[in-house]
Amino acid sequence: MATLKVGLVSPEREIWSGEAKQVVAQTIEGQLGILAGHAPVLGVLLDGSVVKIQPADGGDEVVAMVGSGFFSVADNEVAILAEQAELAGEIDVEAARLQLEQALAGDGDGMNDVSVTRRRAEARLRAAGHES
Repeated sequence: MATLKVGLVSPEREIWSGEAKQVVAQTIEGQLGILAGHAPVLGVLLDGSVVKIQPADGGDEVVAMVGSGFFSVADNEVAILAEQAELAGEIDVEAARLQLEQALAGDGDGMNDVSVTRRRAEARLRAAGHES
């Protein structure tokens, strides 16, 4: 079976790389499910979304929260370049809940910052398997 070569990176580090059967990511255009042989595509990641990667070796699904960034597919290679990314197992659920509470209690000044903080906290909780 054909596979995808996948790299998920943030400015700080490489989050995950390897061979995968499938990648699912949310772009501003909608959700994309990528399999081997997919047509080339370039998309903008939806800030505060979740990326799911199904490793080719049959291992556990890789789930990560991502901030804004880009998603590209070409020649069975998938590059996910995120401003912020965190694997599900690395997420501090209590800190994410506190962050969400603080964002929801925002006073209205700087609503864009509150909105980004809220979306990212919600995505961290979803990635960790805890709905907000």
